[in-house]
Amino acid sequence: MVLTAGSLAGEQSRREVSLLCAVLLCGITPLNTRIVGGEDAPPGSWPWQVSLQRFGSHICGGSLINRNWVMTAAHCFFSTSGWRVSLGRQNLQGTNPNEVSTTVARIIIHPNYNRETNDNDIALLRLSSPVEFTDFIRPVCLAASGSVFNNGTDSWVTGWGTVQEGGESPLPFPATLQEVEVPVLGNRQCNCLNGVGTVTDNMICAGLLAGGKDSCQGDSGGPMVSKQGPVWVQSGIVSFGFGCARPNLPGVYSRVSSYQSWIDSLIDSDKPGFVRFTSNGMDADSSFTCLGLPLPFTSIPTIPESKCIFFLLIPVFDLFSLSVIEFGHSEITFFH
Repeated sequence: MVLTAGSLAGEQSRREVSLLCAVLLCGITPLNTRIVGGEDAPPGSWPWQVSLQRFGSHICGGSLINRNWVMTAAHCFFSTSGWRVSLGRQNLQGTNPNEVSTTVARIIIHPNYNRETNDNDIALLRLSSPVEFTDFIRPVCLAASGSVFNNGTDSWVTGWGTVQEGGESPLPFPATLQEVEVPVLGNRQCNCLNGVGTVTDNMICAGLLAGGKDSCQGDSGGPMVSKQGPVWVQSGIVSFGFGCARPNLPGVYSRVSSYQSWIDSLIDSDKPGFVRFTSNGMDADSSFTCLGLPLPFTSIPTIPESKCIFFLLIPVFDLFSLSVIEFGHSEITFFH
C-alpha cells in the first residue's frame, strides 16, 4: 500500500502519513539478525545508539529517534556547552568508517526532572543539522503511552560503559559497543529490592536477580529495547542503580512510554515512531509485595442498585507472604 500526502486532505492527514512513515521506518536493523556481563555488538546491530561526547570524551549514551532529535538521560548534563553527538559509531577508539558526528543545537531537560529522586530522568537533544539514514544510522521506535512490559520481558541494553562499578574498569581497546540481554523486573519487586519508594511509575527496571549483567557508568542515557514483531521498541533510558550488576539490585531506567505527550509537544514535524508494546498473560509482578509496599490495587465489582448484598468482612492475615528485606547498599550509582 502506498500513501501520499497529496492523496489525502488536510493537515491532519499529512500528520498521519508522517507518523505512519516514522513507524514503518523506526526500529529496523538491517544488519542485526539476531556492558557488564555483555559482549561486543556486531557493527550496525543497534543503529540508533549514539555517543554523547564533550570536548572529545564519551560521557553518556543516547538514542536517535528521528533525523533531528536524540533522546538521553537528564542527569548526563552538568554543563550545556561543548557537546557533540556521534552516530554510527562502533568503537570509542580507533577508526569508525560509518561514523557521523554533529553538534547539538539545543538541550531540553524534562521540566519535572528531580535530581534527588531521579524521577523524570529524560532529556531531548536537537541536532544542529539532520542526519541521513544508513544501515548504521537509523531511529529506534519508542514505547507508546499504555505500553505493557510484563515481568520477564526480554530486553537488550547497549553502551560503552565500564565493565565494573566504580568507573575504574573501562572497556579494553578499541572500546567496542557492548550489548547485554536482561529481563524486565516488575516495579513492585524492584521497589522492594531497591527500597520502597525508590521506583516511581515513570521508571522501569531490568536485571538478573543473580546479578552479573547490567548497565554501568558510561551507559547512562542509552537505550533499553525489546523486539515486537519486526521492530525494536525502546522501553527505557539507562538512569541509575545501586552499584552495577549486584545480586538482587536491578538497574533502573526511565520509562519511555510515560513521556509520549511530552516528546510530541516538542517535536513539531517528522514525529518519532511510537509503538504500543504489548505483553501476553498476567504479570507476575502484580501480586508481589513486601513490608512497606502498598497492597496491589484490585477493582471492586459493581453491585446492581436493585439488589442489597451484605458482606461479612473477616480479617485474614496470611493472604500475603510478607518478607522483610534488609538494605545493605551504601551508595547510589549514576551511570555517567
